[in-house]
Amino acid sequence: MKLHLVLNRDGGTFSTLDMDAFRSAARALLVASGHEATFDVVAGVDVEEALARGADKSGIDAMIAGGGDGTISAAARACWKSGMPLGVLPAGTMNLFARSLGLFPLGLEAALAALAHSEIASVDISSVNGKGFIHQFAAGLHPRMVRFRNRYDYATRLGKIRASVQAAVDVIFDPPSFQVEARVDGASERSTVSLISVSNNPFGPDPLMFQDRLDTGYLGFYTAPAMPPAEVARLALDILRARRDRNPLLTEHRAKAVSLSFPRYRTGANMVLDGELLPLPREADFCIHPGALNVLRPVNDLLPGTVRVEAQTP
Repeated sequence: MKLHLVLNRDGGTFSTLDMDAFRSAARALLVASGHEATFDVVAGVDVEEALARGADKSGIDAMIAGGGDGTISAAARACWKSGMPLGVLPAGTMNLFARSLGLFPLGLEAALAALAHSEIASVDISSVNGKGFIHQFAAGLHPRMVRFRNRYDYATRLGKIRASVQAAVDVIFDPPSFQVEARVDGASERSTVSLISVSNNPFGPDPLMFQDRLDTGYLGFYTAPAMPPAEVARLALDILRARRDRNPLLTEHRAKAVSLSFPRYRTGANMVLDGELLPLPREADFCIHPGALNVLRPVNDLLPGTVRVEAQTP
């Protein structure tokens, strides 16, 4: 296969590597596996442009994106639009989509070797107001935690984890509360919540809340009512213990389509979309696009409907 790699040199693990040495090693590994490889190693501010370029590149069989969850989400949007298969090289902190694909906690070299012997699988991608996402939209607790986390200085993966823990504690003692009107597969409800989330396929039981399957054709829809600090702490503990299904305040549904509106919309309110803190829209319409994203997936962990792609000797 002819592979094009777009690597975010500012993303997570890559920020600590000699990228020239890594590129040489990666090319040798891929060529030894029967592939051709070209590279675009760019700064974080240039990564979306490079991904869009790579997804539209002629003569390329698949694009491999390397970086954190934000980089991978941008790559998925670009490949969704162009139809090019996407390979994921996990170099971030959480690597949630890579976990769903069975590519984490592999190290970078092992993940690249797995991609060199992979299948093309069709998986789902979701969208909110037309913008694609591969993990989740969240409003309430999660955006407030990210905003609090951004107050702290961190330069390493461990530092980011520590800042996230401190931010989670901060949110427990200062939980948000807001009104939302939700229409879920035609049924409407108005409520006051502390948490609302829409995921691309329902989450699995893992405390990190990533998807075990990416081909169900359903959104996950999660809400929790306005909660005092003690109940927020209880919910956090239940999630950490992989017991969120036993929490009486968290509701979970599967849906084909979800629409949200915020009656008391506040300018400056935020959402999180695939880990990125963004302005919250007044209205948000979600839908899932079954099988609309082609990905490279290791051969030992296949989705239904995968197609074996043999390497072509350059």
